[in-house]
Amino acid sequence: GPAADPARVKGLSIIEALTRLAQGKGTFISRGDDSGTHKKELELWEKAGIKPQGQWYKAVGKGMADTLIMTNELAAYTLTDRGTYASMKNRLKLEALVFGDAALFNPYGVIAVNPERHPEVNYQGAMAFIEFITSAEAKKIINGYKVNGEQLFIAE
Repeated sequence: GPAADPARVKGLSIIEALTRLAQGKGTFISRGDDSGTHKKELELWEKAGIKPQGQWYKAVGKGMADTLIMTNELAAYTLTDRGTYASMKNRLKLEALVFGDAALFNPYGVIAVNPERHPEVNYQGAMAFIEFITSAEAKKIINGYKVNGEQLFIAE
């Protein structure tokens, strides 16, 4: 959201922040594009018991970069992924105001396709990838990946 934080959401849980925005204390810009970030946003509104609608809520049907630019221009609030925000934050007057809340975690997973159901898949390659991506070496690479000095992913 905007550095001035007119809705006063800084440091709140994501549910508390969304509730405050839904009370008309700020404008929320949604990607509205059925992306993973948009689906996570909808999950959070549902957890908050809020149906996002009204003048304060704008679904724009854009990608994350365009949504951040619009959010910046309107001094509004949005839900963003770390990578896009980190790569753009030097051009924005937006700050990460709500973060670290477990409800915001969006874990990735890896699963091999069943070769009995799909014999055309490269099952051995998939298993080699799974073995690597869950290894200590891969976790070190993932945890060390940064954009503008900010760690983007946490491999456990």
